[in-house]
Amino acid sequence: MSFRRRTLFWLFLLVFLPAQTAGGSELRLEPETLQALRSSRVADRNPAIEALGRIDGEAATGLLGALLDGALYVDKEDGTLLILSEDGQSRDALSGAGLASPDKTRLRKVGTNNSQREILLSLLSARRLRHPDADARQAAVEALLERGQADKDLLYSLLRDETAPEVRQRLEGALALLRARDPASTPEEILDAVRLLADNAPPNAGQVLENLRKAADPAVAAAAEKALYNLRVSAERASMLETLFFGLSLGSVLVLTSIGLAVTFGVMGVINMAHGELVMLGAYTVWGMQRLLPGQPGAALLLSIPAAFLVSGSIGALLERGIIRHLYGRPLETLLATFGVSLILQQAVRTLISPMNRAVESPAFMSGMLHITRNFSLTSNRIYILCFCLCVFALIYLIMHKTRLGLEVRAVTQNRPIARTMGVNAPAVDTFTFALGSGVAGMAGVALSQLTNVGPNLGQGYIVDSFMVVVFGGVGNLRGTLCGGLILGLANKLLEPASGAMLAKIILLAGVILFMQAKPKGLFPERGRAAEN
Repeated sequence: MSFRRRTLFWLFLLVFLPAQTAGGSELRLEPETLQALRSSRVADRNPAIEALGRIDGEAATGLLGALLDGALYVDKEDGTLLILSEDGQSRDALSGAGLASPDKTRLRKVGTNNSQREILLSLLSARRLRHPDADARQAAVEALLERGQADKDLLYSLLRDETAPEVRQRLEGALALLRARDPASTPEEILDAVRLLADNAPPNAGQVLENLRKAADPAVAAAAEKALYNLRVSAERASMLETLFFGLSLGSVLVLTSIGLAVTFGVMGVINMAHGELVMLGAYTVWGMQRLLPGQPGAALLLSIPAAFLVSGSIGALLERGIIRHLYGRPLETLLATFGVSLILQQAVRTLISPMNRAVESPAFMSGMLHITRNFSLTSNRIYILCFCLCVFALIYLIMHKTRLGLEVRAVTQNRPIARTMGVNAPAVDTFTFALGSGVAGMAGVALSQLTNVGPNLGQGYIVDSFMVVVFGGVGNLRGTLCGGLILGLANKLLEPASGAMLAKIILLAGVILFMQAKPKGLFPERGRAAEN
């Protein structure tokens, strides 16, 4: 029996027969296996790989993985097997104990050839096929399919014991793919396989069906043609749904960055050019919180939400009291002053932190994807950001419409002189409003930190879009901001495939300008100082 066939035989046994377990935490190998691993001849590695494939446990799996990755070395003087990680640390390959930095002149890499690497991939995939997590088992099935290393008996045994519906579906698709490829399959078996391929669509199904479309049997050719059509239709629908989802995701980001601007612009009529930098400070708050809580990205992210609100809100209150309050009624000077503040904040971040972008770690619950269909999946981080946007919007809406502070804000918005005669402290309302809008901008920065790197110029990419959303939706109108942001986000993603990202933004800007000619007060006009002006 050849080495490859023996290894595939052991791969099959690994799945449904109890594996031999190494005693204790230390991996104990036979002298022949150790000698094969230490040998300078690559061909001597075959019996060692076969022996390791029969040993269960994390130690054997780690040794196989190190051999596959080229991280296994042997000390030429004492024969010690050790694993070198990418960060330069080393550990004993058998015991797992950490070792001092080795003298690399004494080390020789334990090499493998292409055939051995294929078998190592198959062995490691077979171990993942028994993983308790269904997603890991599904990924292992797909990995076997992509490499064409799957075995019918192996897949049948897995299907017999599998309970997870998603994994069973993948296994059925894998078996159908093998039957469709097998020249010995009967036309009836191929027809049944084609029907399963149309339902499950495993990797390479399109290529197999394309080949079957040229089959001599007219029934097989017709079934393959129909299956290919169904796969194309399903892929097109998934692509459209994906575009809509990314449009809603972009729209939610625009809404988050625009809510605070809608509040400040609607109440005070102030064009705050430093709004983008307040968003940027919120993103840096996440980075700073993760440095304070290393190894806890989830807790750091949750704590960053109120922290970012306080950081950006405090700076917004100082900005209103120190600069903007003295420039009411002078919009050009206010614009120039806030633009200067934006430059100061950018340079402060460059000086105090770094001009380079900073990566923010995403917590585990925001990683991964939610699989809806075989062709359509939603990224978890964008789902959370969309929900976060709706929660922030609902909170601001309740504050503005269900609290006394919100009532005073709306009173000042609609008629400042009358509100002051009714006892409303208009300057305090201005400070509160600007701090609230700035704090919401900081919370938008928390969301953006999960989509892109954090850098001094982060907010500059959203300031123009935020003003466009506010004007399009209606100055000072929260409902208009929500609808405007979602509409512009969807329109942008629908235009991008045909026109490109830059041209899509230009078309949207031109469309908003034409819309404003017909409805200068936006989608939902609201009375107030900003709207009247």
